[in-house]
Amino acid sequence: MKGRVAFGSNEIGYEVKFSKRKTLGIKVHPTGDVEVLAPIDASAEAIEQRVLRRAQWIVRQQNYFKELGERSPEKRFISGESHYYLGRQFLLRVEEGKPNSVRYKGRYFEIICTPACKAKELMKEWYKSHAKIKFAEFAEPIIARFEKYGVAPSSLYIQEMENRWGSCTPKGKIILNTQLIRAPRPCIEYVITHELCHLLHPDHTKAFWELLQKEMPDWERWKNKLERFMLYYIQEEYLFFFISSF
Repeated sequence: MKGRVAFGSNEIGYEVKFSKRKTLGIKVHPTGDVEVLAPIDASAEAIEQRVLRRAQWIVRQQNYFKELGERSPEKRFISGESHYYLGRQFLLRVEEGKPNSVRYKGRYFEIICTPACKAKELMKEWYKSHAKIKFAEFAEPIIARFEKYGVAPSSLYIQEMENRWGSCTPKGKIILNTQLIRAPRPCIEYVITHELCHLLHPDHTKAFWELLQKEMPDWERWKNKLERFMLYYIQEEYLFFFISSF
């Protein structure tokens, strides 16, 4: 199913994919194509209204991709490449040796590995282990603030996700995307705050946005920063944004 909506001087075309899901989500691909993921029983009118409500965001993402121009080559995890940790840029140094290890020193990531070891896998494990530590550290004071509302997450879980930065399950588990460890701390705190708001308001109602504004008045700044940062600095496989939960 395909559709089109008018937004100012722009016309947004989109393709709908139905599946067994509960919410409507929108993807903007690096090509500028718009994809709507919809529940099987979603009506054409409801889908069109959602696209219209998110039209400004969609056009903004399309413009970001247009500004980007040619995509950066896929990361090869070799010496001289730049990689990010908490918003800071580090250059990669890869050396042959034992034991396999990753550490950051000054403005460098130093990877020691044997020929049989892949530097990419070592970096992914390093990011994951540090994400567990840092996300818990950043979340602790924010979770404490939400105690006044009588809510707390049942757990904080880290995993790679292809299509969202975070989520909140019906049982109160907060899931954060490992890739966030590359972004600046306030961007990570925005995602955490966003998901904690879902403990009180599962959907994106007016009350949800009012609570988010109250708990993080500058949330839009850091949301936009996160989108722009990931657009320009993260590898090709992460160069799209998904808004089923944002």
